[in-house]
Formats: sequence, C-alpha cells, structure tokens
Amino acid sequence: MASRKMQKLSRKVSFSPLTLTSKLNDGRSVKQDWASLITIYLCWALVAVTFPFSLFFCIKIVTEYKRMVVYRLGRVPNHKPMGPGVVILLPCIDDYKTVDLRTMSYDVPSQEMLTRDSVTVSVDAAVYYRTSDPVASISAITDAHYSTRQLAQTTLRNLLGTRTLSEMMSDREGVATQAKFILDAATHLWGITVERVEIKDIRLPMELCRSMAAEAEAVRESDAKYASMALKAAADELSEVEGAVQLRVLHSLTKISAIDNHTVILPIPIDLIRAVVKKFSGPEASKE
Repeated sequence: MASRKMQKLSRKVSFSPLTLTSKLNDGRSVKQDWASLITIYLCWALVAVTFPFSLFFCIKIVTEYKRMVVYRLGRVPNHKPMGPGVVILLPCIDDYKTVDLRTMSYDVPSQEMLTRDSVTVSVDAAVYYRTSDPVASISAITDAHYSTRQLAQTTLRNLLGTRTLSEMMSDREGVATQAKFILDAATHLWGITVERVEIKDIRLPMELCRSMAAEAEAVRESDAKYASMALKAAADELSEVEGAVQLRVLHSLTKISAIDNHTVILPIPIDLIRAVVKKFSGPEASKE
C-alpha cells in the first residue's frame, strides 16, 4: 500500500536534485530550481533586515502611461509587465526596463522612389505607432522603435514601386491604408501596433513638372480651339436665321435683369443704328 501511494505521489510531483516540477493554476507545468527559490528568500530576508532603509532602493513608481518589465533572475514573472503605481523590486536579482505606451510619430525621411511606370518621385510620409505588448517589445527584438522605423521606410519604397504615378496621386489614402496593414502585420510580433500611416507629399522632378505643365497648356489650347470653332458655328447659324440675334439679345437681357434689378438696359437694334448713321452721313458723303 505504501509503495502504491508513493507511485501515485510521484506521478503528481516529480523531484530531481535541482528542480521541482509543480502545477500552476492554469494547468501549465513550470520548473523552478532550488537555487532560485533560495536566492529569492534570501533577498526578501535582506529587505526585512535592512527595513526601512531598503525601501529607498526597492520601491519604484511607474506612471500611468508607462509599464515596467521586471526580470527576476533573468525571467519575467508571469510574463506580464508591472504598473502603474508602486512596484517593489528585490535587490541584486531584479532588473527592469520601462516602456512608454503613448503613441509616437515618425516622419519618414524624404526618399526617391521609382514607380511602376518608371517615374522617379520623392515621397514624404508619417507613421504613428505605439507599444501594445511591453514584454514582447523588449524580449522579441533588440530595438523595437528603430526596427519599426526602418521597416516603414522599406515598406513604403516597395509598396510605391508597385503603383503608377497616376495611382499614387489619385489614391493616397489607399496607399497609406495598405502600408498600415503591411506594417502592423510585421510589427505585431514585436509588441508594436501601427495606428496610422499618412502620405504627406509626393514631389515630382522639375523636368517632369515642366513637361506636365506643357501638356496641360496644350490641352487647354486645344479646348479653347474647339470652343472657338463651336462659337463660330453658332454665330453663323444665328446670322442665317432672321430675328435670331434679337432673340439672343432678349435672352441675355433676361439673365442680366435677374442678376441686378437696379440696372436698366435699353437695347437698340444695330440695323436701326446703321440706318440712322447712313441717313445723316449720306449727303456729306455724296458731296465729297
């Protein structure tokens, strides 16, 4: 009976010279070596012996917008950050790093990029990101902020290389949204969340600006030419129809009176003016 009880007990808890295997509340198996436990107890004893002087070295204050990642004997207790508020550290065995949770902005340096239609453009952008997992931002990568900024530059360069110039100019918001999704998927493992990407400015080379201006001027001249041809055709049609000009004059007077009611316009037909001028200048012209 005694041997059976020992076998059942050995199944639940297994001992080794240096480790003790136990069960946590969530069912995970964890191993703690006796040396770590003894060291932790000795540190607590040291804090108790030197109390209250030890409070000056053990108590840290964490502000609301920060979290403290504590490494106790090289491990993060419960894999969770501490704070905000008062955090008690054990001397000699605790090391900590503070992580800022506020949103940070990064202005991507202006860089020349080649679009899909082989046009060189300079793009200015801004990336807004924050730390969502303080433990991962320290444990998963050496410098999460520097890596995020470098990744933002390369992502924008690669993404804009797949777009034409017209697509970039007409769909800036779509380009920024796609860049945000790509960055967020890559930085999620680092404990970084990308909130927004903004395309601030897209600058073209001077030669391309001149050529585009010349093209726009040619388009305007072409439109003006077609407009003048249409006006000439309309004038020819009005001159062929009797009374069409007077009808057009009356229509214009209706528009003018609707705009300014204080203006009184008395139109005089051109034919009447010509007849009067011809009548008074006829004898003088005959004498000459």
